[in-house]
Amino acid sequence: MIVDLPSTTTASIAKKLVRLRSDTGSMALTRVLTLVVVVDEHEADAAIETANDASRQHPCRIIVVVTANRRGAARLDGQIRIGGDAGASEVVVLRLFGPLAAHGRSVVTPLLLADAPIVAWWPTDPPKNPGADPIGEMAQRRVTDVSRARGTPRSALGRLAAAYAPGDTDLSWSRITLWRALLTAALDQAPFEPVTSVTVTGGSDSPSAELLAGWLAKRLRCPVTLVPSRKGTGIISVRLDRVSGPLDLVRPQNGTTATLSQPDRPERTIALPPRSDAECLADELRRLDPDEVYQDALQAGLGDVTHSRRTSTEAQRSGLTPSVSQAREDADRISREAKVSASSAMVEAPMPTKSDDPGQVEKASARKLEKARARRTTS
Repeated sequence: MIVDLPSTTTASIAKKLVRLRSDTGSMALTRVLTLVVVVDEHEADAAIETANDASRQHPCRIIVVVTANRRGAARLDGQIRIGGDAGASEVVVLRLFGPLAAHGRSVVTPLLLADAPIVAWWPTDPPKNPGADPIGEMAQRRVTDVSRARGTPRSALGRLAAAYAPGDTDLSWSRITLWRALLTAALDQAPFEPVTSVTVTGGSDSPSAELLAGWLAKRLRCPVTLVPSRKGTGIISVRLDRVSGPLDLVRPQNGTTATLSQPDRPERTIALPPRSDAECLADELRRLDPDEVYQDALQAGLGDVTHSRRTSTEAQRSGLTPSVSQAREDADRISREAKVSASSAMVEAPMPTKSDDPGQVEKASARKLEKARARRTTS
């Protein structure tokens, strides 16, 4: 259900929510938080869809503050979405016009859930200082996305690092959760040797590659080099050098499967699909305490990362990074071998014997019962 409230006030919107609650049931009693989304008109629909998907894991009230035309008279257009149009939440869309566009906090405050945590999310270009933003000041968690910010990822992350406050996080950090988990699991297995150096290959426009390199630099305390690849390629590979040989985790561009290889162990293919914005946002809504690991990677780790002047192609040719084409061939070979092994197992499986046939077994059981009855009758 979608209810439009043009040229309205926050008091009218709050009263309408109460009436809808009495008509449709206690839809707000199970809400665990308030998610405030700050976005412009062009990105509003995509942001609402992402927030709806994320809310299926964390039912909440979603308040979308849409900065519309700043010219003209002050006006507030409201919209309420519930039921199938709101996922597991109730969505309140506030379109601010004229001078009112600069007073988002005043408009949002009357619609917050009582005694519920507040999370602020900027899907596009974030403020330079999220913690000092009027809406960010009242939030326990502030979620940005520097992949959509103006300028280079390094400069955008630098601004976030300078203005960091407990509770800040970024979707670029959530996008590398699976990479961090796989690398940690690989290092938890023998041989238990220290990592002497790390090389990360990622898109020149990827803040996730920067954060992954910063996290590795902080945690492993060894030289970390970031090799740039073409824009839009994301994270391609990570090489961890050890005395026994390198540990390589490679995911070709736009792939969903990665190849993990290390000395004296068979190569493995691992599912490593890119994470959607809804998945990443749901992760950030799961915790409301400060993320110290993100803080360390952002403020301490990024400064220790060396940026290579070589391209990813040059680094592969020189052997500094794993070959992506070779990793793709290895993944295809492992897949073919798995299919052949499965087919062989099916061919070699023994055929059921007559005694295994359910009908034959049932008849044999009946004959035994008849013989038993005959013996009892005779006796």
